[in-house]
Amino acid sequence: MFSQFATRTAQLAGKPLVFLIAVAVVVVWAISGPFFGFSDTWQLVINTSTTIITFLMVFLIQNTQNRDTLALQLKLAELIIAMHGAKNNIATAEDLCEEDLERLHEAYRKRADETLGHLERKRGHGLKQAS
Repeated sequence: MFSQFATRTAQLAGKPLVFLIAVAVVVVWAISGPFFGFSDTWQLVINTSTTIITFLMVFLIQNTQNRDTLALQLKLAELIIAMHGAKNNIATAEDLCEEDLERLHEAYRKRADETLGHLERKRGHGLKQAS
């Protein structure tokens, strides 16, 4: 139930109309300042309101982001597993500890550098033959 509420609220909060409503509230609050003598209570209303909304939205957005990230990881895992020749253990890389992720990143960086070097040598060789 919370996930559905969080998703729907996050979707609504991202709409342009909701942003325009928030801007209108701030404008009305600012215009009302002289009527309230720019009092401490007048300032406290906007400060408290925005703090509460921000505090609650952090949890809603985090829930939505966690779910979206998990869905993306599942989709990538499916692609990795479906690819012939791909290393299936990479499909669950998000479960590795920080040190293992760093080692894996370094290994893939080296492979990428080697592949780039190979491509550059191949391109250079092809350019020499063409001239």
